[in-house]
Amino acid sequence: MGQFTSKPDGVAPRGLPRVRFSTGEEGPPRYSPHHFDASSRQQVVSDVESSESERRGSRAELRRSSIYSTLDLVPQLEHYASSLPRQQSRGRPSLEALRKAFDQMEVGMEEANTTDSGVSSQPATDGGNEESESQGPEEKVPVRFGWVIGVMMRCMLNIWGVILFLRLSWITSQAGIVLTWVIILMSVTVTSVTALSVSAIATNGRVISGGAYFMISRSLGPEIGGPIGVVFSFANALACALNTVGFAEVVRDLLKEFDAVMVDAVNDVRIVGVVTVTVLLLISLAGMEWESKTQILFFLVLLISFSNYFVGTFMPPSIEKQSQGIFGYRSEIFVTNLYPDWRGPEGSFFQMFAIFFPSAIGILSGANISGDLKDPATAIPKGTLMAIFWTTFSYLAISVTVGACVIRDASGNMSDILTGNTTDGCVGLGCNLGWNFTECIQSQSCEYGLANSSKVLGQVSGFYYLITAGVFAASLSSALGFLVSAPKVFQCLCRDNIYPYIGFFAKGYGKNDEPLRAYLLCYFIAVAFILIAELNTIAALISNFFLCSYCLINFSCFHASITNSPGWRPAFHYYSKWTALFGAVISIVLMFLLTWWAALITFSIIFFLFGYVNYNKPKVNWGSSVQAGTYNMALSYSVSLTGVEDHVKNFRPQCLVLTGPPNQRPALVDFVGSFTKHISLMICGDIIMEQDDQTRPQDATEWLVKWMNKRKVRSFYTPFSADSLRAGAGHLLQASGLGKLKPNTLVLGFKTNWRENSPESIEDYINTIYDTFDSNYCLCILRMMDGLDISDQFDFEVNRGFEPDESVENEDQQSPERESADDNSENGDSNQIKTVFQNDQGKKTIDVYWISDDGGLTLLVPYLLTRRKRWHRCKVRVFIVGDEQNLEEGRNKMIALLKRFRLDVNDVIVMTDSEKRPLAKNLSRFVDSVSPFRLYDEQQEGVSVQELRQSAPWKISDKEFEAFKLKSERKVRLNEIIRRNSQHAALVLVSLPVPQSDCPSALYMAWLDTLTCGLHCPVVLIRGNQQNVLTFYCQ
Repeated sequence: MGQFTSKPDGVAPRGLPRVRFSTGEEGPPRYSPHHFDASSRQQVVSDVESSESERRGSRAELRRSSIYSTLDLVPQLEHYASSLPRQQSRGRPSLEALRKAFDQMEVGMEEANTTDSGVSSQPATDGGNEESESQGPEEKVPVRFGWVIGVMMRCMLNIWGVILFLRLSWITSQAGIVLTWVIILMSVTVTSVTALSVSAIATNGRVISGGAYFMISRSLGPEIGGPIGVVFSFANALACALNTVGFAEVVRDLLKEFDAVMVDAVNDVRIVGVVTVTVLLLISLAGMEWESKTQILFFLVLLISFSNYFVGTFMPPSIEKQSQGIFGYRSEIFVTNLYPDWRGPEGSFFQMFAIFFPSAIGILSGANISGDLKDPATAIPKGTLMAIFWTTFSYLAISVTVGACVIRDASGNMSDILTGNTTDGCVGLGCNLGWNFTECIQSQSCEYGLANSSKVLGQVSGFYYLITAGVFAASLSSALGFLVSAPKVFQCLCRDNIYPYIGFFAKGYGKNDEPLRAYLLCYFIAVAFILIAELNTIAALISNFFLCSYCLINFSCFHASITNSPGWRPAFHYYSKWTALFGAVISIVLMFLLTWWAALITFSIIFFLFGYVNYNKPKVNWGSSVQAGTYNMALSYSVSLTGVEDHVKNFRPQCLVLTGPPNQRPALVDFVGSFTKHISLMICGDIIMEQDDQTRPQDATEWLVKWMNKRKVRSFYTPFSADSLRAGAGHLLQASGLGKLKPNTLVLGFKTNWRENSPESIEDYINTIYDTFDSNYCLCILRMMDGLDISDQFDFEVNRGFEPDESVENEDQQSPERESADDNSENGDSNQIKTVFQNDQGKKTIDVYWISDDGGLTLLVPYLLTRRKRWHRCKVRVFIVGDEQNLEEGRNKMIALLKRFRLDVNDVIVMTDSEKRPLAKNLSRFVDSVSPFRLYDEQQEGVSVQELRQSAPWKISDKEFEAFKLKSERKVRLNEIIRRNSQHAALVLVSLPVPQSDCPSALYMAWLDTLTCGLHCPVVLIRGNQQNVLTFYCQ
């Protein structure tokens, strides 16, 4: 990205419209003519309606500069198309670009202009299945629906099902008008609360195809969204089968009236059902435009049916209708039907509620085709809530009108009319209306009336068969709606690649990206269940599937609100997190109240699918509220932890590990991870020198974190720029961590090639150790036989402040843990180098040389290691210093102490020869190793020590060498003992000597080298901070 330069004659650079304004004395500056008015904004967010050339021109026109700089652009919609970090539009310059020099900017801008004149570099947005914004002018524009046809009408058609026509009158007879209204309003409460939650989620950013699955998965993450996507898609397919069977049963009954039975009652339902769902499939395959026209036709038929019914309630009833219990509006009928009259085994309030509630599950029909809506954020809230309002009004109106016009029991026999005024022995409300239905009431053989006939609405209406047409329209529209919803949701699920083997159904066809393969899958599922022809059991399962979806939608809204994520900014404000929580809880309660066994099956399926997704952890990042909740919990616990005082029983070795780039020292990472994983804090510190900072890739942090995640290392990664290892380590020790989650232990790799390094490098390394002790931190130094640094296998530079320039002479002679691997890719998916700490250690020993009492860290680390599966069979041996006279006493005391510490130590060995003089050859080897770092000042006459110190301040004077001679011999002797006893150990831990302040750095480095040389297993020099980390008290 470069910088624009002004051109003469008011001509702006190509691709950038010039902003001109005049500053007359009459008023404020007038901007012309390029200003962001409503039309220009609409041009950015409108549907794909113009050609590619027009769109390019629009984008170029909007690329204008701010008043600060010609490179700094004004806010633009396209810059916010991506929700993921580092996926910003190329149109926005980076901070680095804004700070560069003028000439560099000009070159960059010319390249950017060349890019803009070519193919657009718009990043992909979430979901990946949005329609492309670069469609050619000859492509057909996709069909998009508004809130009336796309949402409100679809929801109303799905809510107006066969229950309205065939069961509502029977429910009114059982529960009475009052309790029927309660049932309706309870159902509406659940659906209304869910609709408010849907509205809030749908207006919190752009919603593409996928409906309920898309909203739940993007809110709660793939672990919850994936199972709901599978269950919700399947439930929609089964609902299609249910409604088709409902239609087929009505057709069968109609055929019986005309004596036109094809085979038998069951097979007739199968034949009609399969033929019907095949016709619905063909309508769906024809495209959303034809499907929408079909739904409009069904909607008109339903409106005519309702009009026919309400007109019929005002028509004077004929004698035939009166014999069927229909008397028009009568106050006595209304009063009698206000109260319940429970009959039969299903005669209870919750049974009636269970029968009615499935009629309200269609509120997501509009949201399920969100990808086919012009503006989902506006259409879903408005259309869904309006559909709930009008359908609720219709249910309430029909229940009260039918309850005011029809009595509960009637015989249908016109001879039961009362001819005189006598009503002796007459039973029932019909006696007051001139009819005697006593015989059928007492024998319970009445075939008509609210309690006995499912065709009451048709009998009340002006023309009976218009109600039959309404039943056809209600069942077919619901079946068609579910047949369209299931593939749309399933297509979105398939495209997210959460589950295997279903990607085949993700492909879309045509201008509307129709999921034809998913249509066929839904068709075959529906046909399979239609052929069963008995779906009462499946019906209960469907209701539970939908209730489970409602529960999670409400919980999504509640969770997004309660986590206080700044990204939760729904444009729909008429919701409450507490009503959403109420909706979630009541949905679960209803699941168990309606059908408890179906609820258990539903939750079992959800938990199984959840477990699969949680185990596989798909690589998706949708910014879910679960992530926000995790952050809130971590922040809350971290803050609350600061008020808790430290206790020895809760001590954990919280390690700052100076790994450099972690993938260059995998053994150091694996070692610390072996005793900190799931137990304590681990931070991989990478001190970046100035010379390395220039060549370090910008995304190095990201892929190093991915490398650790791939290796299943539970650690933070903290890069830090510093002039030296000592300065960087000091700053990291002070600044890393949060509250009580701060390091208390520094872990270093041993500087294997210290003799070849510059004296300044050795001084820097040793001073880092000194600073650690001065800061009262624990310290661990790990030494491997072949070293830790594997940077020779990578192209980029190693951290020069830590174990630099270590090479391997012959790659064929490398140890197994140093096997080469491919270079790390950006995704961290390269081959991982295996280290010794990833191997099963078998029955080897962990040898602990507890030379100094450091508070117990030397014993705690091997104990934590043996809790791991790879180390649990290893035997821990503890070596202590003692004398021959008190050997058994010292050994018994140590065993008693270890038992009180409850540490599983296999053996305690007393070293009685640790004060003997070392072998001459070993002592000579030590003297030779430090000879390059000695001043030999006593051999140089006429030159003072101070003068020699000025030229080489790091060197060891003869006086210092003699002063520390005994300590040096002790280190050499201890190494002889270690090599004698621990050649075949899996790991050796040795107490790290604390140097005196006047100890030369080169001499101390030689001590560390001497203590750990000659061993083939990993060696750890370890030292606590002289404070207890073990205790045998319980308080």
